[in-house]
Amino acid sequence: MKRVLAVLTAGLALFTTACGNPLAGGGEGGSTGDIVIGASDVGESLLLAQIYAGALRNAGAENVTVHPPVGSREVVVKALQDKSLSVVPDYSGNLLRYFDKNATVTTSQEVYAALKEKVPAGFEVLAQAPAEDKDLLVVGKQLAESGVRTFSDLGPRCKDLVLGGPGQWSSRWKDRIKQLYGCEFKEIRTTDTGGPVTVAALKSGEVQVADLFSTSSTIAANGFVPLVDDKNMFPAQNIVPLVAKGTLSPGETDALNRVSAALTTEQLTELNVQFTERKRNPLDIADEFLTRNGLKKD
Repeated sequence: MKRVLAVLTAGLALFTTACGNPLAGGGEGGSTGDIVIGASDVGESLLLAQIYAGALRNAGAENVTVHPPVGSREVVVKALQDKSLSVVPDYSGNLLRYFDKNATVTTSQEVYAALKEKVPAGFEVLAQAPAEDKDLLVVGKQLAESGVRTFSDLGPRCKDLVLGGPGQWSSRWKDRIKQLYGCEFKEIRTTDTGGPVTVAALKSGEVQVADLFSTSSTIAANGFVPLVDDKNMFPAQNIVPLVAKGTLSPGETDALNRVSAALTTEQLTELNVQFTERKRNPLDIADEFLTRNGLKKD
């Protein structure tokens, strides 16, 4: 997954200034008792890393740092293996498919159960959050008001519609959407991965259906209508901490589990609004989340 937010450069600068570069010397966080939290190269992941860091500090952890950004999942997993990272926020469906390329389950609980079975030795996944950030197909109001509200509604009309989405959409989903919904688009056009090019194409009518993400602030801001994936084509993508085994104490594990219990999709969407649209300091956003959810000591 996923997308690089438009304000990522500014966000990274804030994180780097605030958190330093704990991996610069090649030290292993787990071996020294320090906790090093990693993130992928997307703004949402960085926000979650700061929330995890705040929760751990409030649970009594003394040496917690955030390293922005680590990069792709391959890089993250390697860093967890050698314990230069202790924990990273991830997405259940994509993580399962990374560890098991043949996985076919799609619902939230099925994905999480399979992930716990497939995670290799040396790793553990903590409690997943109700919050999801997953692929959505969205349309404009006019198409929605004509009766297209679900993927099943969309199926018979696909032959007249152009889809905009990431370059890998055809290889991942073209056959699957045909199989489940009888949908064969007039054209599948590469725009970008849930970013401004896709949004602009849908707004202008260049495409009539777009692949965006469930926590994207652009959906409500532009009056787009998400379609219901009524046969679960897209797998669940709940937020889940991936941990290097042995790097967290029971109390620290409990602190991250309480973060997951509190984090809803609605809250995650609002976190993204605060970061991407209002361009607020991610440290302040994280602090407010922890306070609002009773996860910060007075």
